[in-house]
Amino acid sequence: MKNIKAFYPHLLVVVGFILVSLFYFYPVLKGDKIFQSDIVQYTGMAKEQIDFRKETSEEPYWTNSAFGGMPTYQLGAKYPNDVIGMLDDALRFLPRPADYLFLYFLGFYVLLMVLKVDPLKAFFGALAFGLSTYLIIILGVGHNAKAHAIAYMPMVVAGVLLVFQRKYIIGGALTMVAAALEINANHFQMTYYLLLLLVIIAVYYVVIAIKNKEFKELGKGIGVFIIAAILAIGANATNLMATSEYAKFSTRSNSELTFNPDGSPKTDSNAMSYEYITEYSYGIAESLNLIAPGLFGGSNNENLGIESETYQNFVAQGYPADQVQGFVEHAPAYWGAQPIVAAPAYIGVVVFFLFVMAFFVEKRNIKYLFLAGAVFSLLLSWGKNFSILTDFFINYVPLYDKFRAVSSIQVILELCVPALAIIGLYQFFKQDEKAKWNALWKSGAITFGLLVVLFLIKGMFNFSSANDAVYAQAYGDEFIRTLKLDREALYTSDVLRSMLFVELTFAVLFLFVKNMMKETTAIIAVGVLMVFDLFMVDKRYVNNNPDQFKSAREVDMPFEPTEADQRILADTTHFRVFEVEGGMSSARTSYFHKSIGGYHAAKPRRMQQLFDYQIAKNNVRVLNMLNVKYVIQSDENGQKLALANPAANGNAWFVEKIRFVNSANEEMKALDSLDNKKEAVISNYDFGTFFKPVFKKDYVVDSLAQIKLVSYKPNYLKYISNNFNEGIAIFSEMYYENGWNVYINGEKDSMLRANYVLRGLQIPAGKHTIEFKFEPQVVKTGSTIALMSSIGMLLLIGAGVYFELKKKIQD
Repeated sequence: MKNIKAFYPHLLVVVGFILVSLFYFYPVLKGDKIFQSDIVQYTGMAKEQIDFRKETSEEPYWTNSAFGGMPTYQLGAKYPNDVIGMLDDALRFLPRPADYLFLYFLGFYVLLMVLKVDPLKAFFGALAFGLSTYLIIILGVGHNAKAHAIAYMPMVVAGVLLVFQRKYIIGGALTMVAAALEINANHFQMTYYLLLLLVIIAVYYVVIAIKNKEFKELGKGIGVFIIAAILAIGANATNLMATSEYAKFSTRSNSELTFNPDGSPKTDSNAMSYEYITEYSYGIAESLNLIAPGLFGGSNNENLGIESETYQNFVAQGYPADQVQGFVEHAPAYWGAQPIVAAPAYIGVVVFFLFVMAFFVEKRNIKYLFLAGAVFSLLLSWGKNFSILTDFFINYVPLYDKFRAVSSIQVILELCVPALAIIGLYQFFKQDEKAKWNALWKSGAITFGLLVVLFLIKGMFNFSSANDAVYAQAYGDEFIRTLKLDREALYTSDVLRSMLFVELTFAVLFLFVKNMMKETTAIIAVGVLMVFDLFMVDKRYVNNNPDQFKSAREVDMPFEPTEADQRILADTTHFRVFEVEGGMSSARTSYFHKSIGGYHAAKPRRMQQLFDYQIAKNNVRVLNMLNVKYVIQSDENGQKLALANPAANGNAWFVEKIRFVNSANEEMKALDSLDNKKEAVISNYDFGTFFKPVFKKDYVVDSLAQIKLVSYKPNYLKYISNNFNEGIAIFSEMYYENGWNVYINGEKDSMLRANYVLRGLQIPAGKHTIEFKFEPQVVKTGSTIALMSSIGMLLLIGAGVYFELKKKIQD
C-alpha cells in the first residue's frame, strides 16, 4: 500500500500535464486542428500515399506525386513490426499538437525525477521546459518531427545518468526504450545534437572512473550502453536503413557534377555549401533574447499593436485604420542577423534567475555538465558568427556538415538551462537561512544587473535590419524611421518586463527566507511566475485565434482546386504537371497531380539538378521527356491557367540512337541539345564492373512500334510493348536503383538509367508484357531486424523487472 501511495503524486502530475496541454491548445477539444505551414506542404506531398493506403490497406513506399517520383521513406511511411512506433502512438494519445506538448512535459519530468527533484518542483520545471518559446513555435509552424525528437531527449539523458550512477537495470532499460523512441521520432539532426550532449556527459564520467580506477564499473556501464544502443537501433532498423539508402539519392549526398548551372567550375563537392549550412546563425548579441524576448524585435511577423509609431504614422498619412491594423499585426520587427525568425528563443527570465542560483546552492558537479552543455550549444548556434568553432565542426566532426540551420542546436541549451534551474530551486530550499540569503541576493544581483546593463546600452544599437532597404522601397523612409522606434520600444518594454519578473521572484523567495511565506506557497508562487512568464510570450506567436486553429476539414484538405486543376483532373491518363510559380518548392501541385516539383528538406538530388541545370533554363525538351502534359502558369491577373503540352513524350517510347558518355558532367551537358524522342544518353559509369550490357548505338524503330501503359499504381506499372525489332525503350519514370524491379513476361530483367534521371530497358522483338514493381528489400530486411530487436528489448525488460523484484524481496 505504501508503494502504491508513492505513485499518487506522479499520477497527479501526469493528469496536470494532460490538463495544461489541452488548456494551452483548447480548440482541439471542439475538433479544430492547428494549421501548420510545413504540415500543409506534407499533406500535399503525401496525398497519393495516404489515398493508396486508405484504398488498399497497403503501403506503396513510393509516390509519383512529387519530384517525378520518390520513395516515401521520409514522407510518413509505415513499416511492419514497428513496435516502438506503437508505443509512441500510445504515449501521444492526445489530439495534436497537445500530444507533443504533453511529451515535452513527461520527458523532462522523468529527467528531473532522476535528478532527485521532488514532484511539485519537477511539475513546474517540466512546464517551464515545455513552454520554452522555441519549443512552442516549432509546433505552430509544423516542425512536428523536430518537436517529437526534442520531447524524448530528456528521457535519454535521464537513462544515461542512471547508468553512470550504477543503476544498470533501470538505467539501461530507460536508455534503451528512450533512445528507441528518440530514433523513431525521425529527426536525425536533433538526435545528432543529443549525441553531442551525451558525449560531454560520457567524457566527464569516464574521466572520473579512470581517475578513481573504477574500471569494472566503467566496463559494466559501457556494456549496458552497447546493448541498449544495438537494440534501440535495431528496433528502428527499417527506417534507419531506408533513410540511409535514400540519403545517397537525395540532395544531402555529394554531387557528381563538377560545374555549376552557369557553367563555372564547382569549388566544393559537398552536398550543402558552407553558406547554406550557416545561413541561420544566431547573432552573438541576439543570444540575450534568451532572457528578454523582444530584444531583437521578436519575429518577422510581430504584432506591434495600434499604439505603435508605425500604426500612428500610417493612419496620419490617410491609410484606412483597419488596413493599417492588419499590417502592424504582422510587422517585420525582427532586426537580428538571421534571414527569417518566427519567434525568439526565449527560455524565461525566471528560469535564468534560478539557473544562476544553482551555482550557489548545488554542490554536485553535475551542474558543470549542464553548464558545459548550455555553453557548448550556445557557441555552436552562433555558426558563421563564431567561425573558428563552426569551421572545425564542419570540417572535422563526422556528419555535422549534413545539417543546416545551426541555430537550432540551442535545443541543448533549452534542455540544460531549465534542468539546472530546477536543481537550483530544489537545492535552495534545503539550505540554511544564511546560505539561502547569500544565494538569493547574489543571483538577483547578477540577473537584475545584466538586465540593467541591457537597458543602459540600448543606445549602442541602431535597430536596423538588413531587409530595411526593401521595406523602404515599398513603404518609404518614414516607415523605416517609425519601425526603428517600435523596435526600440519593444527592446525597452521587454527588458523592463524581465526586470519585473526578476523582482517578483526575488520578492517571493525573500519572503520565504524571512519566514513570512510557507515553503509550499513559495514554490507554487515561483512556479506560477516561471510558467506565466513563458506562457504570455508564447501566446504572442502561437495562440488559439482563427488564423492558427481551423476546422478539421480545412486542415485535412488545405488546398482548393482551381479551374486549371479541374481541367487537368478531367484528363485520366498518366502524366505529369509543372507549376511554374511553385517550381521545386511547393507541394500544392502534388496534392492534385503528379508533379515534377514538391516540398522536402531532402529532395531527390538528380531531379533538383535537372531543374537547376535544364528546366530553369527553359529546356522544354526536358519537360517533354518527363511527360509533362500540362504546365500551370498565372496570367496577368493572377488567374492560374492550364497550358497543354502536346509535345510531351508520353509514358514510354522507343529511341533510335544511344549516346554513351563517361561522366555525370557529360550526361548533363548532353541534355542541352538532346532530341530525347529519338535519342537517349546513357552513362558508361553506371554499369560498374560486373554489369556491362551489350548495346548497339543504332536501333530500327518502325512506325508501328509502340509501348503503352495499361495499369498504374504508385508502386506498380504495367506496359504492353509491340515492336518488330529489338529496341531500347525509355520510360518517363524516375530511376531508383534500390527497390524497383522490372519483369518482361514475368521474368526479372535489368533496367538502366537513361537521360540522367529516367529508366531505360532493352526489349526483345515482339509483343511483351513489361511490369515495374517497387519491392524494396530494405523494408523486408529492416522489419525482420526490428522484430528481433523488439523481442530482445521485451525480454531484457522482463528480466530486469524480475531481478529488481527479486532483489526487493531479498532485502
